[in-house]
Amino acid sequence: MEYKIVLSNPEDGRAYQIQADEEKSQALKGKKIGDVISADALGLKGYEIMVTGGSDKSGFPMRKGVDGDSGKDILSLRGQGFKSNTTRRKKRVHGQQIGDNIVQVNAKITKTGKKSIEELLGRGEAEEEASKEEQ
Repeated sequence: MEYKIVLSNPEDGRAYQIQADEEKSQALKGKKIGDVISADALGLKGYEIMVTGGSDKSGFPMRKGVDGDSGKDILSLRGQGFKSNTTRRKKRVHGQQIGDNIVQVNAKITKTGKKSIEELLGRGEAEEEASKEEQ
């Protein structure tokens, strides 16, 4: 299964999108929300990332505390997938484990490597040139 990984950098507030093919996605399969893993398999040598969430192919959000790698109906007052102050309602969410149904995985950088993330992803120079041309 291929995943779209949205990687957030808390130091500068930027987010990067990585398309993980079958080989790269094996490093994420079976992990849960809150797990810290090495990002070497994703091509980010020296980096560690923490899984913070995601969504499945139907658009339902992953929710911490819901076991399994499938969709489930829960009774919710607030949180992912529901906005209310007073009433509890049954909402459909995906479990906290990354499985075959997941399309997007959200993660944040917890440990940086020697090279910048722009260098590793090959985006630094192209983005700088594009922003200079716009000005």
